[in-house]
Amino acid sequence: MGAAVLSDLVAEVVIPVSAAVGIAFALVQWLLVSKVKLTPEHQAAAAAAESKNGSGDYLIEEEEGLNDHNVVVKCAEIQNAISEGATSFLFTEYQYVGIFMVAFAVLIFLFLGSVEGFSTKSQPCTYSKDKMCKPALANAIFSTLSFLLGAITSVVSGFLGMKIATYANARTTLEARRGVGKAFIAAFRSGAVMGFLLAANGLLVLYIAINLFKLYYGDDWEGLFEAITGYGLGGSSMALFGRVGGGIYTKAADVGADLVGKVERNIPEDDPRNPAVIADNVGDNVGDIAGMGSDLFGSYAESSCAALVVASISSFGVNHDLTGMLYPLLISSMGIIVCLLTTLFATDFFEIKAVKEIEPALKRQLIISTALMTVGIAIVSWLALPSSFTIYNFGVQKTVKNWELFFCVAIGLWAGLVIGFVTEYYTSNAYSPVQDVADSCRTGAATNVIFGLALGYKSVIIPIFAIAVSIFVSFSFAAMYGIAVAALGMLSTIATGLAIDAYGPISDNAGGIAEMAGMSHRIRERTDALDAAGNTTAAIGKGFAIGSAALVSLALFGAFVSRAAISTVDVLTPKVFIGLIVGAMLPYWFSAMTMKSVGSAALKMVEEVRRQFNTIPGLMEGTTKPDYATCVKISTDASIKEMIPPGALVMLTPLIVGTFFGVETLSGVLAGSLVSGVQIAISASNTGGAWDNAKKYIEAGASQHARTLGPKGSDAHKAAVIGDTIGDPLKDTSGPSLNILIKLMAVESLVFAPFFATHGGLLFKIF
Repeated sequence: MGAAVLSDLVAEVVIPVSAAVGIAFALVQWLLVSKVKLTPEHQAAAAAAESKNGSGDYLIEEEEGLNDHNVVVKCAEIQNAISEGATSFLFTEYQYVGIFMVAFAVLIFLFLGSVEGFSTKSQPCTYSKDKMCKPALANAIFSTLSFLLGAITSVVSGFLGMKIATYANARTTLEARRGVGKAFIAAFRSGAVMGFLLAANGLLVLYIAINLFKLYYGDDWEGLFEAITGYGLGGSSMALFGRVGGGIYTKAADVGADLVGKVERNIPEDDPRNPAVIADNVGDNVGDIAGMGSDLFGSYAESSCAALVVASISSFGVNHDLTGMLYPLLISSMGIIVCLLTTLFATDFFEIKAVKEIEPALKRQLIISTALMTVGIAIVSWLALPSSFTIYNFGVQKTVKNWELFFCVAIGLWAGLVIGFVTEYYTSNAYSPVQDVADSCRTGAATNVIFGLALGYKSVIIPIFAIAVSIFVSFSFAAMYGIAVAALGMLSTIATGLAIDAYGPISDNAGGIAEMAGMSHRIRERTDALDAAGNTTAAIGKGFAIGSAALVSLALFGAFVSRAAISTVDVLTPKVFIGLIVGAMLPYWFSAMTMKSVGSAALKMVEEVRRQFNTIPGLMEGTTKPDYATCVKISTDASIKEMIPPGALVMLTPLIVGTFFGVETLSGVLAGSLVSGVQIAISASNTGGAWDNAKKYIEAGASQHARTLGPKGSDAHKAAVIGDTIGDPLKDTSGPSLNILIKLMAVESLVFAPFFATHGGLLFKIF
């Protein structure tokens, strides 16, 4: 078999050191962003300094004779209002989620403890019957602990992201006065803080948990890594509530603000006269930032757990080869270092001098990180893996070479890039698909909706082929372990992916603050350019999240099938087929719930905004302030109330199916939800993204074609706003939440597999 080049000790040092480097780099980026001060005297000093990017040596504000002092004070006030709104919403959400977390932790303990009747005696191992493993009660206790650990890390990841974004939004606005390049760097650095903190924290907490659990489990690695799967379950269950709750919040506010403000009252986006404007900007932070942070953390935790579970019953686990066992964590460690180098290309090596350079700079991040990571994977595979080893493959051990595993990770990485670029092609207004959607607005909203839906369905084709090829290749090389590490490959550059993703909402907020603070139209043009690029990168981020979710849930599905001792999943047996058809229906049921929630919350918001415009004297003239707090309250109340039913649907389905119908039916449900969920998620996200950018294409009027459709307020523009409004819940609530649905049901089934295998299928036992 041969031994790995890297010793166990070096592997155990490399992982925490890489995580520490990631956290240190995040703090350095944060210090650089914090140099932009939100107090007038500091701004005056900055004005005197020479501007390196964008405009010349003076501020636009001085050129246009606006009072610098007032603008800075206003920006600070608005930022404060957004930050307070976001913090209070998240605290309210986390109180509800905390109750759920404790209740579900008790459920995990009771279900898993009852497998052996809460016995404290050692039991034969699941996969090696000749060896003795720790009792089921230990698995129950440690699974519960790792669930709580994953849940807390997920919540912290989302909260930190939101704090960083609300810290950076006004600073990006102020930097936009010194040129588009300065503003880009402020927004991108802030995104990087979130990306590196999340990647490093996720890795570090998982590594510490493994080492602490090892103190009890000793040589029982099978039991140890089975208990660790709770970490992925905790991460994703919190992400589900964060995504759904945040998504309902942000879209209720957005739809209300757009329909009354832009369509009925003909006032610009983010106009301070619009009562829903603060709620809309708060929403960007709680949905797109906190929700996305928890979501990608969940994907990362689950793909690591899926790989570790399969590795623990392969030669790495059986022979106690720690370096080989930690291969998934070493890949993530390499990812942090690669992303660190990649980030420097955007912030230090290349300067952005014009608006048209923004999107290429972000695309360059994806290409550089993927190219460097391919080399990184090769190095890790050569150093950490023996030349050949065996991988557990449904009851038999399959011999695998180290170069084959390199290809598994690399194909996942490159499939992610393909999905990213296809998503960009279908959602960026630089290409014909979105321009065609914009053109269809000439004949009204109906044709816009038809074109947008068609674009979304069409955009599914290439990503599905990319996922299919990566599944086939990675499974052929290394069975289910291959698929798990392919998912890790796709997520290995998570720090860069999140930096690009968080950059979007930060730029969006920056534009809103510029409008509300009454800054000049030239600054708004710059922040709009940053925002349009951010819209596309957000769509790319969602593409990554959905693609990795498909691979992760398939790997978890494989681990579940092995753990539940199912030899084959036969679609022709009625037990499996009924599961399959019900599973395929679940994403539709879930989407119906989330869409309806946004619709009913938006209805209340529209009525409130109309009421304020009709009853508050001087509001349209700008002489009196609207009542922002009522709109914030409507969004908060609606999202807290409405996030519970979809969350319950996802969390209870595996428990009910596994307990009453057994593991075969549950395997059908998991396969069905995976197959249909991925398609709906991609098409919903891309349709919404395309409608949003079609509207921005008309508003920007950058080409002759766009100018014939505009300006703002024209019939074509109103049709585009309606399309964008329909797309809002698709791209920011239903679409991104679906990838959590497919992962969460799979990881939950895996955690509860011992119970389902022993006591499941009650109905079939009765009849």
